[in-house]
Order: sequence, then structure tokens, then C-alpha cells
Amino acid sequence: MRVTGDWLTSLDTQAVLGMLTDAGHQAYAVGGCVRNALMEAPVADVDIATSALPEQVVQLAENKGMKAVPTGLEHGTITVVSNGEPYEITTFRKDIDTDGRHAVVAFSENIEDDATRRDFTVNALYVEANGTLHDPLCGLADIKARRIRFIEDASQRIEEDYLRILRFFRFTAWYGDQSCGFDPDGLAACATHVDGIQALSKERLGAEMKKLLAAPDPAPALAAMAACGVLAKILPGADPQYIAPLVHLEQTAGIAPSWQRRMIAMGGDGYVKRLRLSKAEGRQLKATKMAMQSGDTAKIMAYYFGAEAALDAALIMAATLSSLFENTQIQDIAEGAAVKFPIRGADLIGKFHAGPELGKELTRLENLWVASDFKASKKALLQS
Repeated sequence: MRVTGDWLTSLDTQAVLGMLTDAGHQAYAVGGCVRNALMEAPVADVDIATSALPEQVVQLAENKGMKAVPTGLEHGTITVVSNGEPYEITTFRKDIDTDGRHAVVAFSENIEDDATRRDFTVNALYVEANGTLHDPLCGLADIKARRIRFIEDASQRIEEDYLRILRFFRFTAWYGDQSCGFDPDGLAACATHVDGIQALSKERLGAEMKKLLAAPDPAPALAAMAACGVLAKILPGADPQYIAPLVHLEQTAGIAPSWQRRMIAMGGDGYVKRLRLSKAEGRQLKATKMAMQSGDTAKIMAYYFGAEAALDAALIMAATLSSLFENTQIQDIAEGAAVKFPIRGADLIGKFHAGPELGKELTRLENLWVASDFKASKKALLQS
């Protein structure tokens, strides 16, 4: 079987693969780029597996005038940049020892060794520069069935890196046929090894959860995570019961998925610390919560908390109340986010002294203006 796509036939990809094969080494595009191409999903990055040792990769790249950066030298990874396009090139490896977070690896010249140490069968497919597909672990059948399955023994794969528990659910949400259920061996292994999640860094947990929640429909995956105890280990108190109706409302209204919106919809607290989110992400989550707690209309929420927070709050409230999300609310939110309170402190100087008295009057007038659906004029407000 041959794989095709602009990502493979591009001059840069061909040049990097050719740089290795022309020197007598094996070289294949591998992992996500192959998986996505076969599933007709967008291909973002092209990773390459090779029999060449890291120092050989560096030398070959420099000989071709390409930039070589040792981004993961201890694991055999060199990032080679060709005309501004980065390619992660990793020497075939086999695991010697693992602790659930990090692996001690040895280099290999065997593609089967490299395939066996990967996580899922759908990620263990290799493509030559001419498009010839190599499938050492029968991953193509799983791709056609849209089935996410651990390579060989699921428990052993998880014990090598406990983050693979989250990746199992994320990959199933993005690429699996969730209507067929989850691979039973994989699900059972995740439940058995749930305590291993506590060994993972907050940054890694956060990155995986954001990717999972951004899937077109993460509801089945989140429900399975809750059922086997994984979700509680990551976000205590989170409940995915409203994710399915929220996804339905998003799709009906043509609104793009948002991991922040879905995270808030699960309830619970402590996301920022538990997932090591950025300050900006924390502020956005807080704004959505405050908008929901205000009980205001969508337009008023947009005025006080911004369009994004108002949209998320309106959708979440509709999902939790089993009500409709009216498309007119989108226009209301746009209008609320755009309006500007017409009164400034300078307009009241002379009538009120600067300080608490002035602030109190500004608040009173703003409340009147908001209550008028933002229609009261500056003149009418000053005369009120």
C-alpha cells in the first residue's frame, strides 16, 4: 500500500528523508502524520524515524546546509530545519528501563524494536519517501476500524509512561469510533493503573486535558474516564454529565469547540493549580464562572465579562437547564461586548467630589444605563 499527500511529497520532506537514505540509512515518516493521512485528517508535523545515530543525523544535516538542533539528544532526537520547516528525527529505539515518567533507551537498527516501544498501534505505521507503507504491528486494521488499541500488553505500555492513560482517552475521542465503545483491555488497564497519574507533572496533565476537551465530541471519553476513576484523579469534583448536551448545542449553533467552556461545564474547582494553567487561561475561566453566577442576560454578561465569557456562560447554562440556545444571543453578545458606558468621572466633577462619592454615583448611573438595555442617553443619565 502507498500513502500520498502534500506533506510527504513536499520538497523539504523529500530532502530530509533523502538526506538519510542516500547515506545508506533507513528513514521513514512515522506516527501522527501517517495516522492522520490514513484517516484523512489534517497533517501538521512530520516526524521521522531512522536507523542513523544522532551524531550521524547532525553531520548529514550540516553537510546539506540544514540546521540541526539537539532538542532531545538523550532520547536520540534531533530537530532538523529545512527552509524553515522543522522535522524531529529520532533514531530507532528500544526501552531498557522505565519508571512511569521517563525511559532509558538504547538505539536500534530494527524498525520492529522502534514500533514495539510506541503507545498505540495506530501510531506505529511507517512510510518511505516513495509512499510505501510499513505496518509491523497491524495498525492499519485498527485505523480502518477507528479503534485505539495499546501495543501488545496494555498494562506494560502504561507502566512505561502513565500519561498514556490520558492519551488513550484523548486518541479515542479524536480518532476512535466511540459508538463501538472503548478497547476493553485498554480500559481495564487504565482503571488498574489509575494511581500512577499522581506521578505525572501538572503541565503534562494540563496539556493532555486541553487537547482532549477540544475534541469534536469528548463526552463518551470523559464519561469513560469518570467511570474508571481517571477523571477524579485529575480533577476531583468534575462531572461530565453536561458535556453531551453542551456539544449538541455547540454543533446545532455552529459554534467551535472550546476546552475552557467544557472544563467549566464539568464543575469542580482548582483547575489552574491542578493543571498548571497560564494566568490568562485562569482569568478566562474565572470570567466565565462570574458571568454564570451573575444571572444576567447574555448581552449584559458580555458587557461586564467579555464576549467569550458570555458565550461560554450562555451555552453552559442552556446545557445544564436542558434549554435551547437561541442564535439571537450571539448578536446580543456582540452588541453587549461593543457598547461603551457614556459617562466618565470628568462629567460629574463639580457635582461630586473625587473619591468614594464620585465612584458611587458612577456605579448608580451605570446600573441605570444597563437596566435601560444600554439605550439611555448621556444627557438623560446626567439629569437622572
